[in-house]
Amino acid sequence: MNKKRNTDPYHEREATRYENPIPSREFILDYLENSIGPLTHPELCRAFQLKTEEEIDALRRRLRAMERDGQAHRNRRGAYGALDKLNLVKGRVSGHPEGYGFVLSKGAEGDIFLSGRQMRQVLDGDEVLVRVAGHDRRGRPEGAIVEVVERRTERLVGRYFSESGIHFLRPDNPRISQDILIAPDAVGGARPGQFVLVEITRQPSKSAQPAGRVVQVLGDAMAPGMEIELALHNFSIPRVWPEGVEAQVAAIADEVPDADKENRVDLRDLPLVTIDGEDAKDFDDAVYCQPVANNGWRLFVAIADVSHYVKPGSALDLSAYERGNSVYFPGQVVPMLPEKLSNGLCSLNPEVDRLCMVCEMRIDREGVVKQFKFYEGVMHSRARLTYTQVAVMIAERGQADSPVRKQFRQIVNHIDALHDLYQALKAAREQRGAIDFDTVETRILFDAQRKIEQIVPVVRTDAHRLIEECMLCANVCAATLLGKSKLPVLYRVHEGPREEKLEDLRAFLGELGLGLPGGSEPTANDYQAVLEQAADRPDADIIQSVMLRSMTQAVYQPENVGHFGLHYEAYTHFTSPIRRYPDLLVHRAIRALLRSKKRVAHLKRCPGAESLPLDRAYPYGIAHMLEGGEHCSMTERRADEATRSVLDWLKCEYLLDHVGDEFRGVIGAVTGFGIFVELQPLYIEGLVHITGLPKDYYHHEAAHHRLVGERTGRAFHLGDVVQVRVARVDLDERKIDLDLIDGREPGAGRKNRGSKKKARSRATGSKTRGQAGDKSTRPSKRALELAREHEEQRTAQQRGKSTKTKKEASGKKPAKKSKAKRKPGAKSQKRKSATGNRRR
Repeated sequence: MNKKRNTDPYHEREATRYENPIPSREFILDYLENSIGPLTHPELCRAFQLKTEEEIDALRRRLRAMERDGQAHRNRRGAYGALDKLNLVKGRVSGHPEGYGFVLSKGAEGDIFLSGRQMRQVLDGDEVLVRVAGHDRRGRPEGAIVEVVERRTERLVGRYFSESGIHFLRPDNPRISQDILIAPDAVGGARPGQFVLVEITRQPSKSAQPAGRVVQVLGDAMAPGMEIELALHNFSIPRVWPEGVEAQVAAIADEVPDADKENRVDLRDLPLVTIDGEDAKDFDDAVYCQPVANNGWRLFVAIADVSHYVKPGSALDLSAYERGNSVYFPGQVVPMLPEKLSNGLCSLNPEVDRLCMVCEMRIDREGVVKQFKFYEGVMHSRARLTYTQVAVMIAERGQADSPVRKQFRQIVNHIDALHDLYQALKAAREQRGAIDFDTVETRILFDAQRKIEQIVPVVRTDAHRLIEECMLCANVCAATLLGKSKLPVLYRVHEGPREEKLEDLRAFLGELGLGLPGGSEPTANDYQAVLEQAADRPDADIIQSVMLRSMTQAVYQPENVGHFGLHYEAYTHFTSPIRRYPDLLVHRAIRALLRSKKRVAHLKRCPGAESLPLDRAYPYGIAHMLEGGEHCSMTERRADEATRSVLDWLKCEYLLDHVGDEFRGVIGAVTGFGIFVELQPLYIEGLVHITGLPKDYYHHEAAHHRLVGERTGRAFHLGDVVQVRVARVDLDERKIDLDLIDGREPGAGRKNRGSKKKARSRATGSKTRGQAGDKSTRPSKRALELAREHEEQRTAQQRGKSTKTKKEASGKKPAKKSKAKRKPGAKSQKRKSATGNRRR
């Protein structure tokens, strides 16, 4: 064994992960810290006596990963040094609407504050090296920018203005507070007030603000669809297919060739059906349930075989990876795959043959999966059913004259079997102790001009839930199979709540006479016990809301730490490869096992199918999974933020016609600068600034989610019902200001707000099929948006501290400056008060 490598204290750990291990990150850092100066990649290879091409390339990838993660820095000579030794921190700039910002770094203990002066030389998203120069008055580390490592902003969208002969862009991205100067001959025919796309021609510096030129005029502010156009640009969501993708798609047949159907399990005689929403166009999954006499059921979950068409490293694959997932805006979808695949050849459309990856399970009467196997199949969907149709079939079971049951008489018995299975799976879920939150999800109804007609709650039925439980079963089986295979894969992991969140939650529950069992590490079962205990209380919705906010966000990563909310030891995403890239990776792993000669349980191999070496069929290592997990988690968050931005715009646009109107509302969040109120029955949220509360000094008691008046003792709690008036709507900033009409109903809570949605877990946001409580690329539930946004507001304000603000003696709010009247290039004067529909 190499002597140099043998001195690595983490060599055994690396040997369990890699067949030919290289020095660990810890050992590399220690070596760099003790070296005379920075070392190049070849110098490190010689130092560690790495000679094979595989080892040399592996070290190169590790050094790049360490650079990416802020552990090492590569200078202009290409030499690496340990950032700790250089007293530098590398990270990404995150701007704030007030002009200051933070450096977010994995290598630092916390975020590093950047003053407005420092922010003048960078834009949101830039990669920088900073030196901690001291601490601000709040005790936060304050940084000085040493070097801008990478400029991440090449183009920006915003509104074009011309004032006093100066032309400039006011960015739509609220994290960028600098205006972009535009030369008179570079306005591209834009009219003042129009939204434009600008290419940055000069990045900001200490002595000059950024400049650019108009490359596209997007249109007027109120043009239909403008909100989606802006979101696509602001969040850098790809929507144009590269030429290589179009060429590859053009070469794919419109229907499945007969040759592709060979060497697969033929399921075309099974009455598989798809069950989706009325407006769904891409059908990932089909199901069939067959009762087994006195012994439970056989469940078939057939998933679109996307991996047959999208090969690793192809143009289609690279494009799908870049997108990460489909993005579902209200009334419009930006798909991960071209329409020919997403709505055509991969979609399990009715009455056509389709290739599929199948998870076949035997489930006993207690809802426990006793056996399962995966295989490649070919299927023929018998029907494209909607949730509404299936819900009626279930409700009218036993009614001989049911029109819907008559219409689908050939498959209705299989739907009944599915519902029977669901009852068993539901009981098993309760026995397992998964968290079962009850929240409201809404749907926007548009008129012909794409203006909001109505915002309505989504009615959830057993039709939705039975599909979700079937998908959960398949996802868990996939995780079990891949865990046994030892292949590097992406798990969907959801860690338990953090200590500081638990402290706040316990303080809140204690005041209500409730307690969270489980000590410092409560389980999902402990959370569910509190929810059940509080179910019949008038403040049950408020308790649930606070418990939601204590949860962490689920992510994709190769290290399996289980799924807290769903209470699974292992969980992955298998059921939606048309719209999620991690699912496609899982399919590739399963196919690689099926086509290899490796002995693995739970597989059904087809005679005649082509055998492939495992490393050729699945060319991924742990480094690929680490990077892929981070990327796919990012694209998921990006999709949620973009969708929320569009929803905020549409809601503001809707309320423009209601300025001055009064509404009854519920306090949905309490911050140090005011209360956010959800207007009923609109499901739209706005802010009552602290200066708009009755005259007093108000202390923000974060743990108890309330503002308390120092002199009067008057308190505004989460869940109180108040009467408000719409005072101001700012479409550009997606903000709604409300005036409080004195009077409130304390502790009224949120009961009877409308139809409820059983969201399986906070686990990561809005639930979609097969994830029960996992966050999806579809619009997030309002309660979870509120949780995420409120926590970011707390970070930006005095976190955890009591805040005092006194209403002005006159009772008037501070004067608001017109956005278009701000001096070009001046620091933003955006009020931190007007953050209804907050976009951070």
